[in-house]
Formats: sequence, structure tokens, C-alpha cells
Amino acid sequence: MKTAEPSFPGCQIKAVICDVYHTLLEVQDGPEGMEEEWKEGWQKMTGTPPPPSPAHYDAACEAVVALDHAAGKAQGEQWPEVDWRSVVRRAAPGLVALDESALDAFIYFHTTYQRSIQPMPGAWEFLMGLRQRNILTGIASNAQQVTLTEMERAGYWLEDFPEELCFWSFQHGYSKPDPRVFSGLADQLDHETIHPHEILMIGDRMDNDILPARAAGWLGWHFTGEWPVV
Repeated sequence: MKTAEPSFPGCQIKAVICDVYHTLLEVQDGPEGMEEEWKEGWQKMTGTPPPPSPAHYDAACEAVVALDHAAGKAQGEQWPEVDWRSVVRRAAPGLVALDESALDAFIYFHTTYQRSIQPMPGAWEFLMGLRQRNILTGIASNAQQVTLTEMERAGYWLEDFPEELCFWSFQHGYSKPDPRVFSGLADQLDHETIHPHEILMIGDRMDNDILPARAAGWLGWHFTGEWPVV
């Protein structure tokens, strides 16, 4: 049974900003027992010998991410974000020769072995209901380029989210809950004469989504797995 639309008495919502993972996209574990298929895919897509296992490659990526996060914090970024294209090229030097398009295809290929993505049930209908009421919709996501591919393959039209109302952390070098995420989107909405108290943030995490949104003067709705009827 769908829940009722979240209500904020005395408030008129004019814009809704959504998180992506575990909010618009349902995330599940990837397939098991596919190591040989993964190795064959690696060889075919990169023309280089694969690592011993996906776990070896993931560990190499995590080591690079840790270095980049440390470097970002040393430069004053409290919540630094990485560039995954740079990460994978350093984690697996054989990928350096791939052009950007081929590299993105490889990253998506590997991601499909890590997780399974599908649209969160009811999310698309909820967004359509908002747009029919002329409520603007945007995105605030700690994401990489592959996230856009996952959104599109899950059936979302990225054109439905105005570019200026989308925060994708890989494009900025910092991530939620950095206050700049929310102040930047609020500045864009101010051009539409939409004020902070008229913006609703929807996300599955209190720390990354709801609390920093409320600190910016927005409304916040903590998503717990079921989209309401609009």
C-alpha cells in the first residue's frame, strides 16, 4: 500500500531535489560466480590481461581512492570526491590506452558485476506527478559518470532534470554533505524565485541528505523505501 504524499503544513513546495542511490535507484548485489566471464570481458574490452579477480581490482581502486581522499583533505576539502576515470587508470595501468568512451564502457561493464540497478518502484510516477503540478525536479548525488548511464538504463530521462538543478559530485571535486551542494542549488533556484523554505530534499540518508538540507533552510523528507502517491 502506497503511503500518502509527505505533508508540510503551511509550506508550498516549488522544487524537489532527489538523491539517486537507494532513492531513485534500487541497488542490489551483483551476480555471483561470474569471475571467468568477468575476466573474458576484461580481456575483450581492454586488450590487456585481467587482474586475478574482481576483488583484486577493487582493492587497487580503493587504495587509489584513499590516496585521493587524503590529498583532497590536505588541500582543505572536508568531503572530497574522486574522478573515477583517473582512479581506474591508476589502479590498472593497462586501461590508460583506452579513450574516454571506451573507458566509460569498461567502468559500466565492471559496475554490472558489483551491483544490480533498477528504478525504485513508484519513483518515476512520483516525479511525473510533481512535474504535472509544475514543481521543478533536480538531483543531488554523490556520483560518478557511470551514474548517468545507470539512470538512463533504468528508464529515467536525464533531460527531465534541468542541468542547472543537478549536482553530480564527480563534476565538482566535493560531495554531500558539503554545504556548497545545497547553497549552489539554492542559488540556481533563486533565479526561478524559489526560496529555500520552498525546496524539498528527498534522500535515504539523514547525514548526507536531510540534515544538511535542513541546515540550508530546506525541507527534508527521509526516504525509507516506499514512494508516496502524488
